[in-house]
Amino acid sequence: MSNVFIVGGAGKVGKRLTAELVKRNHQVKTLYRNPEQTQELESLGAQPVFGNLTELEETELAEKFAGIDAVVFSAGAGGKGGEEMTNAIDGRGLELSVDAAMKAGVKRFMLVSAFPESGRGRQISETFENYMKVKKAADVYLAHSSLDWIILRPGTLSDDAGKGRVNLGLAIPYGVVSRDDVALCLAEIIDKPSVHHLILELTSGDTPVSDAVSQFAH
Repeated sequence: MSNVFIVGGAGKVGKRLTAELVKRNHQVKTLYRNPEQTQELESLGAQPVFGNLTELEETELAEKFAGIDAVVFSAGAGGKGGEEMTNAIDGRGLELSVDAAMKAGVKRFMLVSAFPESGRGRQISETFENYMKVKKAADVYLAHSSLDWIILRPGTLSDDAGKGRVNLGLAIPYGVVSRDDVALCLAEIIDKPSVHHLILELTSGDTPVSDAVSQFAH
């Protein structure tokens, strides 16, 4: 059993991950900023921790991370608020969380990032180009930290029911993946501490999630 803290726990992936981790008997805390979300997060089995990622100081967030074994960063502006909000949450928010995790003595850190081919083959807006730039910078920041990190780059996210079968690899063809399977993959990584210091790409596929993650255990 691990103590897991989800930054972005009120999001679509975060809520699915909470439910999966609770089912696996992990203790889950989730950062949230909207009081209206409290009841839903508690119903999933999480301990909601109130805080705004854009307002917290490093020391404050480190205090919230006290006693935590693993942090999962799945927060994102989601295109809301334009470039400024993307920079604040996907960029500075990630950096703040990494620094706070190291300050709190957290060992493991998982980042839900973006597939490099996202948006290719269609007209790209300046906002989306900035989003991809910020996501890459966040990957670099985490990869240069002293944490046992994993960067997970899912393809286009869907709300379709998960199949529990994926394609997970260091470099794979671009595709779609359900949020259910992203959450399942993250939970499986948490259950396998020897999987770390890897950038993994994820789409739907034919390999059971457990087997897909196990190939990277060492």
